[in-house]
Amino acid sequence: MHFFRCLSPRFSLLLLDLEEYYFEQHTVYHVTTSSAKKRKIRGSLKVCSKSIIFEPEDHVEPILKVCFCALYTFLFHLEVSSKTEDVVQTLLQLHRASCLDKLGDQTAMIAANLQSRLARTSFDKNSFQNVSEIPHMECEAEMVTPLVTNPGHVCITDQSLYFQPLNGYPEQVVRIELHRVKQIYKRRHGLRPLGLEVFCTENDFCSDIYLKFYKTSDRNDLYYYIATFLENHMVEHTAESYMLQWQRGHLSNYQYLLHLNNLADRSGNDLSQYPVFPWIIADYSSTELDMMNPATFRDLSKPVGALNKERLERLLSRYRDMPDPCFMYGSHYSSPGYVLFYLVRVAPEHMLCLQNGRYDNADRMFNSIGETWKNCLEGATDFKELIPDFYGNDPSFLLNCLSLDLGKRQGGSSVQDVVLPPWAADASDFLQKSQKALESQYVSEHLHEWIDLVFGFKQKGSEAVAAHNVFHPLTYEGGIDCDSIEDPNEKIAMLIQILEFGQTPTQLFTTPHPQRITPRFQSISRTSSVNTPLNELSPASTSEDSSFEDLTEETRRLAWNNIAKLKLMSTHKIHKEAVTGIAVTRTASSVFTTSQDSTLKMFSRESNGLQRSMSFSNMALSSCLMLPEDKAVVCSSWDNNVYFYSIPFGRRQDTLMGHDDAISKMCWKDNQLYTASWDSTVKVWQCDSADIANNKRCQFELLAEFEHEAGVNTINLNPAGTLLVSGTKDGTATIWDTSSSVQLHQVHCHSGKIHDMAFSPDSRHVLSVGEDSCLKVIDVQTGMMISSVQADEEQRCFCWDGNTVLSGGQSGHLQVLDLLSNKVTTRIPGHSGAVTAMWMNEQCSTVITGGEDKQIIFWKLDC
Repeated sequence: MHFFRCLSPRFSLLLLDLEEYYFEQHTVYHVTTSSAKKRKIRGSLKVCSKSIIFEPEDHVEPILKVCFCALYTFLFHLEVSSKTEDVVQTLLQLHRASCLDKLGDQTAMIAANLQSRLARTSFDKNSFQNVSEIPHMECEAEMVTPLVTNPGHVCITDQSLYFQPLNGYPEQVVRIELHRVKQIYKRRHGLRPLGLEVFCTENDFCSDIYLKFYKTSDRNDLYYYIATFLENHMVEHTAESYMLQWQRGHLSNYQYLLHLNNLADRSGNDLSQYPVFPWIIADYSSTELDMMNPATFRDLSKPVGALNKERLERLLSRYRDMPDPCFMYGSHYSSPGYVLFYLVRVAPEHMLCLQNGRYDNADRMFNSIGETWKNCLEGATDFKELIPDFYGNDPSFLLNCLSLDLGKRQGGSSVQDVVLPPWAADASDFLQKSQKALESQYVSEHLHEWIDLVFGFKQKGSEAVAAHNVFHPLTYEGGIDCDSIEDPNEKIAMLIQILEFGQTPTQLFTTPHPQRITPRFQSISRTSSVNTPLNELSPASTSEDSSFEDLTEETRRLAWNNIAKLKLMSTHKIHKEAVTGIAVTRTASSVFTTSQDSTLKMFSRESNGLQRSMSFSNMALSSCLMLPEDKAVVCSSWDNNVYFYSIPFGRRQDTLMGHDDAISKMCWKDNQLYTASWDSTVKVWQCDSADIANNKRCQFELLAEFEHEAGVNTINLNPAGTLLVSGTKDGTATIWDTSSSVQLHQVHCHSGKIHDMAFSPDSRHVLSVGEDSCLKVIDVQTGMMISSVQADEEQRCFCWDGNTVLSGGQSGHLQVLDLLSNKVTTRIPGHSGAVTAMWMNEQCSTVITGGEDKQIIFWKLDC
């Protein structure tokens, strides 16, 4: 899974210096004289921006690289044909650039030469795969690979994306068929918004091409063209949507970290922003790895630099005495040097390129995993984290399969394979146990703490200071504006420092990251499908004694998996105005509905007809609910009152005059009635259901009152009744602790009125739909809005299982929406006006909807 591949021992772009370009090649003869004998060696002359490279055809002969300061001497020994004599003039021009005193002037002249060459050429349309292809745009760009950028021309057609290198190396043209593209990402490259990375597989590590443009507008035009082409084939994921998938067990810890790295501009093509993974295991001395012992694992709430208290105290002492800009750690947790430290055995040519043709001192090489961990804990300047390869399936980076001469250590032993901890039988076993540790229960429960440090709210500012997580200012995005530096030498030096020192990932979260949901299903397969339910991923998910509750849950799960097969059974027009509420008896024999026509109707499922009609007020009824034992129905009204209707006695039993404005919604739990009103309050009343069942008048006691800034349009209780969520007319959602009446979170999540809200069955999330046609998911633990889906029309009401939503929209259709992919999967025609009320039975197999068309519709799941 490594991004690097061992290259041919002959010419490679890695032979070039940093920021050097390979322009063109010519066939020449290198003339040598030895012992008065003249010898002509045929080969290829590579013209580069800072040097020339002679590659002999005879592989026995060495490749020669000559910098421009020694150009005249080398040209004296070259023979060029009459067709290539102009190459001499080109070389002399580049030689003059190398003689300029200032590095900035040299760079500017080289850049001007490059742009001149690109301007003189264009994309060769003979390279099109199909003669019928229609070109859309063409521009200059560079293809980025580790430590190398290669200039050329980009062309995009109605079928393909092409890159044609200016030098024709390593191939004449790179082609990507647009219909194969799975994902595209805008990238920052060199701290500027110029990059674009294209993936044709689901692997978020190895892309098909990484392009760096000279103009942000060119990058954006190409991005939007591909995105428009793929809008029906490609799902645009956000950090929040991936978070929801991970929280609910549809992504492994490994997959989630790869996704976050990708969204935070980390790429295997860019060593200065290589994907970063955490040290997980802290035990490298035991013969057995105990995954049940918390001491086996690293403390994920702290950065590497804060894991050792004694070292941290020394660093903090220096930090307190440091002038601005001050920092705790002078080196980063991820940089090109650290990446190649780990990968030297599979990418030796990259290490040699980075270190001017030499390996590091043998004692400073990656010799032992245990020693490396110890140095990260105790070293004065070593705070590095790991890379994805430590949790992959390819152990070659731990083995000296190429028999490289990496030097000898002070004890005389040569550097060979990486020394593994005692608990690992071999390199493959080490990776398997590392993978198991990453997916363990302990890590699943604490990984969000590390995400807060690297990608989240503890990355910057006062929270970073409190978490001892402050790095050098140049490592942060926006830490310095290179475009504002006028001195070209200073500017180039700054860019080189930033690229080589390491860069902090783009910040993805500004509020605490929620914890993962970790039920008894502990084993998560890395290769599992995004749509595979968590309880299918673990053999532990099947208990020995299947309870009735388990069977009910299984029935619900199967029902939601087939919710798109919902079939219309019957339609009944029983009201004169829009339906506002639906309540059903436990036996489902009777259905009660309220309406803006101010009536409560009782519909009999047995006789399939209207059985009763009751009127309590001359104003609209806004909602209804069924009390336990099916003895009474409670209705709320726009006249500020709540009405209790006795089913056995067939009459209004009681009235609660509870608010100063219309009552919009109600909830019931354990003899407590929650009423929401447009007077900006939610009130909690004590009501004895036994008195209601026995047709006695109630003694209503006001227990609590929740104040809001705007009228409350909807409320909902979690299944346990411990949490209440309220949604207002101004789009604000508030989560309350019902036992203490304390406000836990307040989130302004909609730009208009909130129509409906509900907790997920596990109470971890709240879903809301609003006037702005958006569906929003809020994490209950942190109050973070973790998902936002823009629907194609306003949704008025819904039911959901935490992953899938069945909602009713303004057009009258039902829609099935998958929150994990943010896609509407099914639309089901139903009402002729907006769907305004929805009820679902406990088994999720029967649905009843009411609409502005004055009808109720019965739906049945057709499995």
